[in-house]
Amino acid sequence: MAAKRDYYEVLGVSKSADENTIKKAYRKLAKKYHPDTNAGDAGAAEKFKEVTEAYTVLSDPERRRLYDQFGFAAFDGSAGGGGFQDTGGGFQDTDGTFHSFHFEGGSMDDLFGDIFGHMFHGQGGFRENGHGSFREKGQDVHADLFVTFDEAVFGADKTITLSSPDGGSQRLQVHIPAGIDTGQSIRLQGKGSPGYSGGPSGDLYLKVQAGDKSGYERRGVDLYTAASIPFTTAVFGGEARVSTLYGDVVCRIREGTQSGSKIRLRGKGVPVMKDPGTRGDQYVTVQIQVPTDLSPEARQKLKEFQQACSGSRRGAA
Repeated sequence: MAAKRDYYEVLGVSKSADENTIKKAYRKLAKKYHPDTNAGDAGAAEKFKEVTEAYTVLSDPERRRLYDQFGFAAFDGSAGGGGFQDTGGGFQDTDGTFHSFHFEGGSMDDLFGDIFGHMFHGQGGFRENGHGSFREKGQDVHADLFVTFDEAVFGADKTITLSSPDGGSQRLQVHIPAGIDTGQSIRLQGKGSPGYSGGPSGDLYLKVQAGDKSGYERRGVDLYTAASIPFTTAVFGGEARVSTLYGDVVCRIREGTQSGSKIRLRGKGVPVMKDPGTRGDQYVTVQIQVPTDLSPEARQKLKEFQQACSGSRRGAA
């Protein structure tokens, strides 16, 4: 019988490899040599058994510690421990469920057959049917999704077409929640890559890129716009009509309003995605129109206004 290969060598990792590196190496090799994709290949089946044995030891901190200290002797009784014994031990699934197992003597194959039925149950991994069948969730897929300004603000349902690496395509119905913003993602459960050996499909994550809208600047759930008012309205006060996403509103302009002043319109902003009944605000920056085509009479009146203002300043001084 051929001598066992070092477990680290089997997985192609260093002795200092962390848990994540070991798991990635195992998954790659398990897929490569799995019996479902290598029917009738005894060599592949032996390789699969070998990488599975290596992973079972190196993925468990206590078994890994024993292996690093005693090598294979830790599991065949020659290290003084008598092989695996009933210590009331066990392991945890990735969902935190604790499974105990009982093993006295026997081979490593017997141990693997006993515990593999529980490992990764329901999480992609091994199912409970004899020695287990490798099931793994498919990979998640990420794609970009462009939406218009109004679709991002008000929400929408749209059909998209995604191309796959094999040249195919799929059409999907996507609900865009009101208030979503650039950089946020929409998750479509089970629309990613197919699972392995009957495992669940991965998810599709659509990263949103929202378009712009002329005259509007979005900052989170608040909107920023500008309104131009006549010079005389700024001086004497009055009213100004302002556009919002929900229709025009009439704003009161106070006497002596300065250019750059802001008017706050409560609830005229973007809906909060997790609470669509709540909306941000709209901030309107006032811009004062400067006359450019004055009539001679109007020009004369403004001159008189200027002189009157200068006289008032001199009198105040």
